[in-house]
Amino acid sequence: MRNLLPLPPHYAPQKVGEIWRVGYAERELEAEAWADRYKLQPVSEDRFRIALLAVDVQNTFCIPGFELFVGGRSGQGAVEDNRRLCEFIYRNLDIITQVFPTMDTHQAAQIFHPVFFVNDAGEHPTPYTQISVEDIERGVWRFNRALAATLELDPEYVQEHLLHYTRSLARSGHYALTIWPYHAMLGSIGHALVPAFEEALFFHGIARQSQPDFQVKGNVVLTENYSAIEPEVKVDKHGKPLGALNRALLDRLRTFDAVLVAGQAKSHCVAWTVQGLLDEYRERDPEQIRKIYLLVDCMSPVVAPGVIDYTEIANAAFERFAEAGMHLVRSTDPIEEWLLEL
Repeated sequence: MRNLLPLPPHYAPQKVGEIWRVGYAERELEAEAWADRYKLQPVSEDRFRIALLAVDVQNTFCIPGFELFVGGRSGQGAVEDNRRLCEFIYRNLDIITQVFPTMDTHQAAQIFHPVFFVNDAGEHPTPYTQISVEDIERGVWRFNRALAATLELDPEYVQEHLLHYTRSLARSGHYALTIWPYHAMLGSIGHALVPAFEEALFFHGIARQSQPDFQVKGNVVLTENYSAIEPEVKVDKHGKPLGALNRALLDRLRTFDAVLVAGQAKSHCVAWTVQGLLDEYRERDPEQIRKIYLLVDCMSPVVAPGVIDYTEIANAAFERFAEAGMHLVRSTDPIEEWLLEL
């Protein structure tokens, strides 16, 4: 059995839930020395290629006090998850080939943010409001026409789209249209990667000569994009695409022998990304399904105390993924126990 690598001296687990600047120049020198000390080969030499798909490990979801901190039932979920994720990366630098970080990317005027809607009193919906087909039909919530000019959208088209959109969600069995707090705002501190994870990502990239493959998602105004694979609603009522299937990512992941998945939130962006992988591979490449390993101790569900708790919904989804042939694993278990090919 291979020996796990030690944690490098710069890693500070107590700082995982904090914001700070990564010292790239210092980490570069340390990573090169670390690679020399532990005889880490460039990823081009990997015999068994492992991808890590890290979903939305961003401050907005992972730092206490930020807009959509994923606390889970423990209240510290994302912080605890990211400690395990960073340590998993450091201890397995020698076998992780490439990291694919996804980045939820939003602006204020999008279909899931308060300013997009108004009621008869000119008020916006509060965060966590769920907007149903009936709400749109009865005019409880309408498109905020004041936004139409800068969005370059016809307000009548958008109002019709809202009815099509909520009906599409209801038919597909996806979550109802939820109004979220403003989050993952493009250019904001919240949009950035968690510093401790960014540092581990950079350290891996230098030590193994591996460029991360960033995946931007969620920047289409008229649809949600929990999944890194595809939007929640793919076309408008006229059949015009609202966002593309991420074929490039699917094709890249096919080239790996194993795909590990971690990130936030288990109930939303992780679950729907995994569902997208399952739908695609079940239809086109069933043998790919068994290559997917879900690091269940590196993700937490959305829990808003007293408002909503997605824990059981998330757990049920992951049970379905396991039944389909994916593997539910823990980052703290010896990787050889679940990657027998190593």
